[in-house]
Amino acid sequence: MKSRESLVRLKGFQVTEKRRQLQQLQLMMSEFDRMSKELESQISIEEKKSGISDPGHFAYPTFAKAARQRADNLQNSIRELKVQQEAAELALEEAEAEYAKATALEERDGQQRARA
Repeated sequence: MKSRESLVRLKGFQVTEKRRQLQQLQLMMSEFDRMSKELESQISIEEKKSGISDPGHFAYPTFAKAARQRADNLQNSIRELKVQQEAAELALEEAEAEYAKATALEERDGQQRARA
């Protein structure tokens, strides 16, 4: 019967770990989004200062060009993290189902021991 208790603890730990991983992905995505918006703001300011908003223009500010590339890279990273988030959500659902199953088995065993 101890093995069932340890199984429940293990499944509980796995659920907690999956939740932590999901939260970490969400935190990274929000941080990348914040950084991207900040860069977009800096790009806008730089374009206004120079009077050139066309990235293809020969006199387009170097800082704005670099910041635009960085913002694009951050948006790509956010899209990749969204894919990872979807996978993490599925893994969490599976872990929660396994935990519920292990808990139900433990309760059933507890009831059988109480009757005996």
